Amino acid sequence: MKHNFFEHLNKEEYEILANKGTEAPFTGEYNDHYEPGFFVCRACSNKLYESKTKFNSGCGWPSFDDEIEGAIVRYEDNSLGRRRTEICCSKCDGHLGHVFHGEKITEKDTRHCVNSLSIKFVPYKNLQIATFGAGCFWKVQYVFSQLLGVYDTQSGYMGGDSINPSYEEVCKGNTNHAEVVQVAYNPKEVSFKDLLTTFWDNHNPTTLNRQGNDIGTQYRSAIFYHSDSQKKIAIEHKNDIQNKFNSPIVTEIIAKEKFYRAEEYHQQYISKNNLGLCDV
Repeated sequence: MKHNFFEHLNKEEYEILANKGTEAPFTGEYNDHYEPGFFVCRACSNKLYESKTKFNSGCGWPSFDDEIEGAIVRYEDNSLGRRRTEICCSKCDGHLGHVFHGEKITEKDTRHCVNSLSIKFVPYKNLQIATFGAGCFWKVQYVFSQLLGVYDTQSGYMGGDSINPSYEEVCKGNTNHAEVVQVAYNPKEVSFKDLLTTFWDNHNPTTLNRQGNDIGTQYRSAIFYHSDSQKKIAIEHKNDIQNKFNSPIVTEIIAKEKFYRAEEYHQQYISKNNLGLCDV
């Protein structure tokens, strides 16, 4: 019976999943959570959402633009004096939140607004992370997102001095942050060397703080390594390809620092706006 799925929940979790309650906005543990993995129902562990479908809607609750097939059921909800669509777990019927359409935030134009207390995060153990700066992150994200074996990509900022930088602050050039793309990939399908090949092939690593008409420290060429192995491979790869360029490669190879995810409108910008690639 349904209630058996809820008997292990604490009071706050039970109020939401069983009684269709709502947690306060901007209080949930998953509101700003973007690690690679998936989210399951807190009551019955049914797999609900892939983390790569999560986005920042600004609403204060975890937002997803797609569900795992068959994981969600929908009900008409006429409470609060307006018509909404409630979403529940297909296995235990636990309340998750509501789904909305037509807000034009993502390509799929869908927002599953979900309570953090309704879900639990399960990280993927077979993925690794790589971070690259290669000029405007719009193009860089698009290029890496097309690779087989890449699970997810996120545009953001790294390597600077300020906390929680905005795009406007980074563009002014006084934060020292680089525009970067963080790549979650399966090394059994695409190696770090393969990612490096894509990196070198899609920007000019010989121009200091510049890619084409984009000038500034935020456009510098950089590899932020996440392990000693990545560092070693990156240095060797850089030395191996130097003879392909007429000028010295100026790419920084430095340890990764805190990644600050860029504003939502920058994420998958080229795909969302149906644009061609920038020239470099």
